[in-house]
Amino acid sequence: MGRFVTGDFLATMAASSRARVAAAIESCSRAEMERRALAAASPPALRLSPGGFDLIAELKLRSPAAGVLRDAAHEDLGARVTRYAEGGAAAVSILTEPSRFDGALEHLAGAAKALASRGVPAMRKDFLVDPYQAMEARAAGAGGVLVILRMLPRAALSDLVDVAAQLGLFVLLEAFDDLDIALAHEIVSARPAAQRQLLVGVNSRDLATLDVIPGRLEAVGRLLPLQVPRVAESGLASADDAARLAAAGYDVALVGSALMRATDPRALATTMLAAGRGALGARARLPGWCS
Repeated sequence: MGRFVTGDFLATMAASSRARVAAAIESCSRAEMERRALAAASPPALRLSPGGFDLIAELKLRSPAAGVLRDAAHEDLGARVTRYAEGGAAAVSILTEPSRFDGALEHLAGAAKALASRGVPAMRKDFLVDPYQAMEARAAGAGGVLVILRMLPRAALSDLVDVAAQLGLFVLLEAFDDLDIALAHEIVSARPAAQRQLLVGVNSRDLATLDVIPGRLEAVGRLLPLQVPRVAESGLASADDAARLAAAGYDVALVGSALMRATDPRALATTMLAAGRGALGARARLPGWCS
């Protein structure tokens, strides 16, 4: 069966997510959503740099840990994600969870439209519990989705990952500890043909307190699969952080709150990328990834 929805926060988010799926199906059946997903224009592919270190920038209006970061009513979301792309982001993560993050599928659709001309994919970040939500993402123009490894039993998790891959979406598998990482190894190893569409990330937040745990990324990063890009998530705010995680073996940094607070997010993204690539030095990029 596996471990899933551990902790009150994830359990609450899972219940809310299931309710959103049920409400969405009332207005758009599974068959119709699948039709819309398959009919949608192809999103840009995720292309990681031969420079060896990349950035997934995040559009996040609010977080349970940091509170309100930006007011959607006074924020040009298209302009913000465009600045992320101009700063060198390989993808832009869009929060679509409404109750705790002020997100919406409309934000994803708008961001995907703004990013398409720059060849940068949008990624749906949410507490996904049903393949229907991967179809929603694809229909909204997304090129990828985030999947939290402990949100679902193993069979349901596999279904979600497989549907996302069949739709042509890249999938960021999010782990919190060594048990999650062991599951990531199983999923990656079982899908050799889909490994070009998979990434594995470590979220450094404690699920009970939502605080960043110092040293977690370095402590468990060495356990991540080597066949796919490794992503450092949460708590990265500076060029020094990017350099530190690149040196620790991560290929990608996912940066949210720091970019949302930055007066010049393009400059911060550029600086973090330069620091990460500088620290990486001669370490080779994984061969063949999204070349």
